[in-house]
Amino acid sequence: MDKISNILNHHLFIEHLKQNMTAEADRRFCRHGMAHFLDVARIGMIMNTEEDLGLSRDLIYGAALLHDIGKHRQYEEGVPHEEAGALIAPVILRDCGFDDNETGVITDAIRQHRNSETAAERNLRGLLYRADKASRPCFFCEAEGECNWENKKKNRRIAY
Repeated sequence: MDKISNILNHHLFIEHLKQNMTAEADRRFCRHGMAHFLDVARIGMIMNTEEDLGLSRDLIYGAALLHDIGKHRQYEEGVPHEEAGALIAPVILRDCGFDDNETGVITDAIRQHRNSETAAERNLRGLLYRADKASRPCFFCEAEGECNWENKKKNRRIAY
Protein backbone atom coordinates (compact mmCIF):
# COMPACT_ATOMS: atom_id res chain seq x y z
CA MET A 1 0.00 0.00 0.00
CA ASP A 2 2.79 2.40 -0.92
CA LYS A 3 0.37 4.72 -2.72
CA ILE A 4 -1.79 4.95 0.40
CA SER A 5 1.20 5.60 2.65
CA ASN A 6 2.21 8.30 0.19
CA ILE A 7 -1.21 9.96 0.58
CA LEU A 8 -0.95 9.88 4.37
CA ASN A 9 2.42 11.62 4.18
CA HIS A 10 1.59 14.07 1.39
CA HIS A 11 1.93 17.70 2.49
CA LEU A 12 -1.38 18.75 0.88
CA PHE A 13 -3.27 15.88 2.49
CA ILE A 14 -1.86 16.81 5.89
CA GLU A 15 -2.57 20.51 5.33
CA HIS A 16 -6.20 19.99 4.31
CA LEU A 17 -6.77 17.43 7.07
CA LYS A 18 -5.56 19.97 9.64
CA GLN A 19 -7.82 22.62 8.09
CA ASN A 20 -10.79 20.24 8.42
CA MET A 21 -9.90 19.59 12.06
CA THR A 22 -9.64 23.33 12.81
CA ALA A 23 -12.91 24.10 11.02
CA GLU A 24 -14.71 21.36 12.97
CA ALA A 25 -13.08 21.84 16.37
CA ASP A 26 -16.39 22.83 17.97
CA ARG A 27 -18.67 20.76 15.74
CA ARG A 28 -21.10 18.47 17.58
CA PHE A 29 -22.12 16.59 14.46
CA CYS A 30 -20.17 14.15 12.28
CA ARG A 31 -16.58 15.16 11.74
CA HIS A 32 -14.46 14.77 8.64
CA GLY A 33 -11.05 13.60 9.81
CA MET A 34 -8.91 10.46 9.88
CA ALA A 35 -11.32 8.38 11.96
CA HIS A 36 -14.09 8.96 9.41
CA PHE A 37 -11.78 8.45 6.43
CA LEU A 38 -10.55 5.12 7.81
CA ASP A 39 -14.06 3.99 8.74
CA VAL A 40 -15.18 4.62 5.16
CA ALA A 41 -12.14 2.80 3.77
CA ARG A 42 -12.56 -0.26 5.95
CA ILE A 43 -16.31 -0.48 5.39
CA GLY A 44 -15.62 -0.06 1.68
CA MET A 45 -13.19 -2.98 1.79
CA ILE A 46 -15.81 -5.18 3.47
CA MET A 47 -18.46 -4.17 0.93
CA ASN A 48 -16.02 -4.76 -1.92
CA THR A 49 -15.45 -8.32 -0.70
CA GLU A 50 -19.09 -9.09 0.11
CA GLU A 51 -20.35 -7.66 -3.19
CA ASP A 52 -17.47 -9.19 -5.19
CA LEU A 53 -16.77 -5.87 -6.92
CA GLY A 54 -13.09 -6.55 -7.54
CA LEU A 55 -11.98 -2.99 -6.79
CA SER A 56 -8.37 -2.54 -5.75
CA ARG A 57 -7.39 -1.60 -2.22
CA ASP A 58 -5.60 1.47 -3.62
CA LEU A 59 -8.77 2.75 -5.30
CA ILE A 60 -10.90 2.21 -2.19
CA TYR A 61 -8.45 3.71 0.27
CA GLY A 62 -7.53 6.54 -2.11
CA ALA A 63 -11.17 7.55 -2.50
CA ALA A 64 -11.99 7.11 1.19
CA LEU A 65 -9.02 9.13 2.41
CA LEU A 66 -9.75 12.00 0.04
CA HIS A 67 -13.56 12.08 -0.29
CA ASP A 68 -14.06 14.77 2.40
CA ILE A 69 -10.65 16.43 2.21
CA GLY A 70 -12.24 19.70 1.02
CA LYS A 71 -14.84 19.94 3.79
CA HIS A 72 -13.18 23.02 5.31
CA ARG A 73 -13.71 24.91 2.06
CA GLN A 74 -17.45 24.29 2.36
CA TYR A 75 -17.43 26.00 5.76
CA GLU A 76 -15.06 28.79 4.76
CA GLU A 77 -16.15 29.59 1.19
CA GLY A 78 -19.45 27.82 0.60
CA VAL A 79 -17.88 25.50 -1.99
CA PRO A 80 -19.59 22.08 -1.94
CA HIS A 81 -17.02 19.80 -0.34
CA GLU A 82 -17.34 17.13 -3.03
CA GLU A 83 -16.32 19.73 -5.62
CA ALA A 84 -13.51 21.09 -3.45
CA GLY A 85 -12.25 17.56 -2.85
CA ALA A 86 -12.39 16.74 -6.56
CA LEU A 87 -10.08 19.71 -7.18
CA ILE A 88 -7.62 18.84 -4.40
CA ALA A 89 -7.45 15.06 -4.93
CA PRO A 90 -5.87 14.83 -8.42
CA VAL A 91 -2.73 16.69 -7.35
CA ILE A 92 -2.27 14.41 -4.35
CA LEU A 93 -3.10 11.24 -6.29
CA ARG A 94 -0.67 11.93 -9.14
CA ASP A 95 2.11 12.83 -6.69
CA CYS A 96 1.45 9.56 -4.85
CA GLY A 97 1.81 7.26 -7.86
CA PHE A 98 -1.76 6.90 -9.16
CA ASP A 99 -2.01 6.85 -12.94
CA ASP A 100 -4.39 9.03 -14.95
CA ASN A 101 -7.11 6.36 -15.10
CA GLU A 102 -7.00 5.68 -11.35
CA THR A 103 -6.96 9.42 -10.64
CA GLY A 104 -10.01 9.92 -12.87
CA VAL A 105 -11.98 7.07 -11.28
CA ILE A 106 -11.22 8.26 -7.74
CA THR A 107 -11.90 11.91 -8.54
CA ASP A 108 -15.23 11.01 -10.14
CA ALA A 109 -16.19 8.95 -7.05
CA ILE A 110 -15.30 11.89 -4.80
CA ARG A 111 -17.35 14.28 -6.92
CA GLN A 112 -20.37 11.91 -6.80
CA HIS A 113 -20.14 10.66 -3.20
CA ARG A 114 -23.17 12.69 -2.10
CA ASN A 115 -25.29 11.82 -5.13
CA SER A 116 -27.91 9.27 -4.03
CA GLU A 117 -28.39 8.22 -7.66
CA THR A 118 -25.01 6.45 -7.48
CA ALA A 119 -25.97 4.35 -4.42
CA ALA A 120 -26.84 1.20 -6.35
CA GLU A 121 -23.90 1.37 -8.77
CA ARG A 122 -21.51 -1.56 -8.61
CA ASN A 123 -18.38 0.55 -8.97
CA LEU A 124 -16.26 2.90 -6.87
CA ARG A 125 -18.85 5.67 -7.01
CA GLY A 126 -21.57 3.48 -5.54
CA LEU A 127 -19.23 1.87 -3.05
CA LEU A 128 -18.00 5.23 -1.73
CA TYR A 129 -21.55 6.55 -1.39
CA ARG A 130 -22.68 3.45 0.54
CA ALA A 131 -19.58 3.17 2.74
CA ASP A 132 -19.75 6.87 3.62
CA LYS A 133 -23.37 6.57 4.75
CA ALA A 134 -22.77 3.27 6.59
CA SER A 135 -19.90 4.81 8.55
CA ARG A 136 -22.09 7.23 10.48
CA PRO A 137 -23.22 6.04 13.95
CA CYS A 138 -26.47 8.05 14.03
CA PHE A 139 -27.93 5.49 16.44
CA PHE A 140 -25.49 6.68 19.12
CA CYS A 141 -25.01 10.35 18.24
CA GLU A 142 -25.55 12.94 20.98
CA ALA A 143 -26.58 15.50 18.36
CA GLU A 144 -28.85 13.20 16.31
CA GLY A 145 -31.99 15.13 17.25
CA GLU A 146 -30.48 18.36 15.91
CA CYS A 147 -29.03 16.83 12.76
CA ASN A 148 -30.33 18.19 9.46
CA TRP A 149 -29.89 14.87 7.63
CA GLU A 150 -33.14 13.40 6.33
CA ASN A 151 -34.29 10.49 8.49
CA LYS A 152 -33.97 8.09 5.55
CA LYS A 153 -30.24 8.92 5.32
CA LYS A 154 -29.52 8.40 9.02
CA ASN A 155 -27.69 5.21 9.81
CA ARG A 156 -29.52 3.53 12.68
CA ARG A 157 -27.88 0.11 12.57
CA ILE A 158 -24.52 -1.57 12.49
CA ALA A 159 -24.06 -3.53 9.30
CA TYR A 160 -20.25 -3.50 9.00
